[in-house]
Amino acid sequence: MSNANTGATARQAWEDSVLKKALSRSPERKEHFETTSGIEVKRVYSSEDAQDRDSQDRLGFPGQYPFTRGVQPTMYRGRFWTMRQYAGFGTAEESNQRYRYLLGQGQTGLSVAFDLPTQMGRDSDHTLAAGEVGRAGVAIDSLADMETLLDGIPLEKISTSMTINATASILLALYLVVAEKQGVPWDKVNGTVQNDLLKEYIARGTYIYPPGPSLRIITDIFGFCADQVPHWNTISISGYHIREAGSTAAQEIAFTLADGIAYVDAALSVGLDVDRFASRLSFFFNVHNNLFEEVAKFRAARRLWATIMKERFGAKNPRSWMLRTHAQTAGSTLTAQQPDNNVIRVTLQALAAALGGTNSLHTNSKDEALALPTESAVRVALRTQQVIAYESGVADTIDPLAGSYFVESLTDELEAKAVEYIERIDKLGGAVKAIENGYQQREIHDAAFRHHQAVEGKEQIIVGVNDFQFQEDSRDDLLEADQTMERETGAALALRAAHHDDLFKIDHALEERQKERVAGVRAERNQAAAQAALDRVGQVARDGGNLMPAIIDAVRAYVTLGEISDALRNEFGEYRPPTF
Repeated sequence: MSNANTGATARQAWEDSVLKKALSRSPERKEHFETTSGIEVKRVYSSEDAQDRDSQDRLGFPGQYPFTRGVQPTMYRGRFWTMRQYAGFGTAEESNQRYRYLLGQGQTGLSVAFDLPTQMGRDSDHTLAAGEVGRAGVAIDSLADMETLLDGIPLEKISTSMTINATASILLALYLVVAEKQGVPWDKVNGTVQNDLLKEYIARGTYIYPPGPSLRIITDIFGFCADQVPHWNTISISGYHIREAGSTAAQEIAFTLADGIAYVDAALSVGLDVDRFASRLSFFFNVHNNLFEEVAKFRAARRLWATIMKERFGAKNPRSWMLRTHAQTAGSTLTAQQPDNNVIRVTLQALAAALGGTNSLHTNSKDEALALPTESAVRVALRTQQVIAYESGVADTIDPLAGSYFVESLTDELEAKAVEYIERIDKLGGAVKAIENGYQQREIHDAAFRHHQAVEGKEQIIVGVNDFQFQEDSRDDLLEADQTMERETGAALALRAAHHDDLFKIDHALEERQKERVAGVRAERNQAAAQAALDRVGQVARDGGNLMPAIIDAVRAYVTLGEISDALRNEFGEYRPPTF
């Protein structure tokens, strides 16, 4: 008798002799259990659920195709994941102080958050920047700001991730010129620009130009860095914001990898060889609370990307098959109610990322549902990573959950669901066409609505929100906000934040100081050189050629981010999303 038949017989005997009696005495909590992706979670998993799933060609070994078990042969036994804390606020001086603090606390890489005007290609003194300068991140208008931001930080030793998309080429140029001024050769510079515009059209909204010109800028960065900055990750293809918008884990894998396929296609269409740029592609995933699904998600994404690169694109270099990923714990799971609970959520999520084999990790701070994080909250978030790394033992062996009937089954099912989505996107003409048709957006909206219904109906418990509530503050206005402003979350959070004296607060005077600073840069620079460099950016945008050298020359001449963005706007236009 085969092992599968033996397992089925044993399961049936257990169900007849043990389970039925237990269920008759005490029914289970609910009739149906499933993951966020709608995958049924069985009562128990056994060897029959893992038929052919533990075969060596599907699992492989760490550092070996298909990389299910990790992209490095020794993983965390050789070196822990890079511990980054995403930070940036106010002016360059203030953010520089936070970076130095974090590096002093044991952080091993920088992760820079930029304010909305910087993300949208507007200088701080632009009318559309009013009220947003330095709020969601640091304000960077020119080379002067970038020099201050990175002052005293050794760029030959530190890996820097910059969460920037529409203006990624400009921020990369600024970073490279600061390295140049520090005497650091570009081939010694290490870091990442997010540079993922497709997910902006899908889920986030900080786009400027239409998809065609955006893809051109992205592939220009690919080509330039392949020649000049070989250790720079030229894109971080991001599922993080797709998940924050409400997607399931399976959708996060599928829509992220579909965007990756579109970027590879775009690079091939302009004549780049796949093995020349593919090894510098990186990914960025979210980490939610369903620990086993999240572990399986990382494993499934690595295996699926390896298959895509090897079989679909014919990449020959094994490094081109690797899905290397940064991860961040889920901001959308943080709650303003009982914020100390967020420490527990972040710990679970960070553990899932480590068990799943992430290469880099940011852990959110407990107070981020209310404000930018304080130094003490950031320190606890960083310590969470350090305790997992140094004290838990999960980093001592590679892929410790491999062979688990449940985890291997989930890995296979998530991969299969992601493949189905990618095949649908292919039939629609690829990721760009699907975005234009609103396919990904509708799928995410539907998933988010289902989650909302589950929370409203208490099928999904959010501790402290829809159950285990507790009156933290006796003030009647907070109670009234909770009861009567269910849909006006901004107003409710503002009331709640007003009564937390320990929250981080931005100085309202910084906007005026930053406006004065950018005006001073414009007044003091060589105007003829700045104008000539700016004209060159417009000419290359219009006539063709790689934009990066022209943008680098412009930032050397202290042309501002807004001026360069406007020169590109004049040639490329602005994207207006369709209505669905």
